[in-house]
Amino acid sequence: MLRHGGAEVYRITGARRGLQEDVRGRQRRYVISMGIRTISVILTVVLWNVERYVALGTLVLGALLPYVAVVIANAGRENAPSLPGTFTPAATRPVLTPGPSETPEAADEHQPEDQQPERA
Repeated sequence: MLRHGGAEVYRITGARRGLQEDVRGRQRRYVISMGIRTISVILTVVLWNVERYVALGTLVLGALLPYVAVVIANAGRENAPSLPGTFTPAATRPVLTPGPSETPEAADEHQPEDQQPERA
């Protein structure tokens, strides 16, 4: 789409998030994952002599969660192939054609007298 100055206009629906916002979101996901890991390690210590099977489950969760958290935190900034294109092509203007009722004689009637062709 072209404007008066001839500059291209882009839609922003397919634009990616800003880098700062993306990093902040990844940091937030990592901190939440590490908080869950910390809680699971504390639960392992508290439940070790009370409920051994639950304590083993929280121990496994606490051991595996850092790897999962790093993978989740580092995932991002990939190009999504399903996003729509960001460029909108210029719209073509339709060409008006004479209507079915207009004949060359009717077109001559609309011209000023001095520009009408002479008839024999």
